[in-house]
Amino acid sequence: MKTTVVIPNYNGKHFLQDCLDSLLQSTVEIAVIVVDNGSTDGSVSWIQEHFPQVKLICFSENKGFCTAVNTGIEAAATPYVFLLNNDTKTDRFCLERLERAMEANEKIFSVGAKMLSMKEPELVDTAGDLYSAFGWAYAIGKGRPSSNYTAPKRVFSNCAGAALYRKAHLEQIGGFDELHFAYLEDVDIGYRAQIFGLKNVTEPAAVVYHAGSGSTGSRYNAFKVTHSSRNNIYLIYKNMPLLQLILNLPFLLAGFLMKQLFFMKKGFGATYAKGIRAGICLSASKEGRAHKVPFAGRNLLHYCSLQLQLWVNLFRRV
Repeated sequence: MKTTVVIPNYNGKHFLQDCLDSLLQSTVEIAVIVVDNGSTDGSVSWIQEHFPQVKLICFSENKGFCTAVNTGIEAAATPYVFLLNNDTKTDRFCLERLERAMEANEKIFSVGAKMLSMKEPELVDTAGDLYSAFGWAYAIGKGRPSSNYTAPKRVFSNCAGAALYRKAHLEQIGGFDELHFAYLEDVDIGYRAQIFGLKNVTEPAAVVYHAGSGSTGSRYNAFKVTHSSRNNIYLIYKNMPLLQLILNLPFLLAGFLMKQLFFMKKGFGATYAKGIRAGICLSASKEGRAHKVPFAGRNLLHYCSLQLQLWVNLFRRV
């Protein structure tokens, strides 16, 4: 057995039947861990009754995505860990194809599945992530035909809703940053992996169907906007050394201004601004400063590669 599937769950009982049933049809042997974040909908007792083979780790309160997956990763006894949202169904060949892609190169940190819309399975939900000097993360292929995204390729990061990670590399770079709580933690860890010279790739032949917004309920809501904007500031602070931050500052200011105007039109202008302030405060805090990635000269070429990606991705069509 090479892979343990880790599923963070918060009041997702109505999704779990399809999610777990699909995993049990996998063409390779897997272990499954569900980390429950204090659900009040009967998720825990339901899993115990219907899927006794699934290992359960239960919190008494919602500790967030990052704490949940870190706990599951620590409990895994396999070389690979597949992080999976609870509002998904996996193709039976998904894990087999992800494992094969991971084994192609020891420098691969993560392999992302192609996530398709559960309601419109001909459309992509995400086929990997890009990140640009605007401070924006882009879901590759969002809303576009699945047939356009069939070739494996290198990406900036992978959506942790359906991605295979090499456990040894996770331990090397420090796991998911729990100060994020939720949102952009996967971009952060993908960024950090590249600082260490590791790679993120996609395997579009590995397919996962995604309902979307299974825990928060909608694409735009106050919780998501606040945490995303807060974490975007924090992500930049912790991963960019000073010179890189200066190089990108004009683009970052323009990017945040455009986002502010966008969320004002959506009715979340004040919420977005509140998140930005929270991100600045987090970055300036003792905890935030302790998580900043220290600059090391041996990683200079990796930083140069990252910076080129940030500029190229300003103009890249996703």
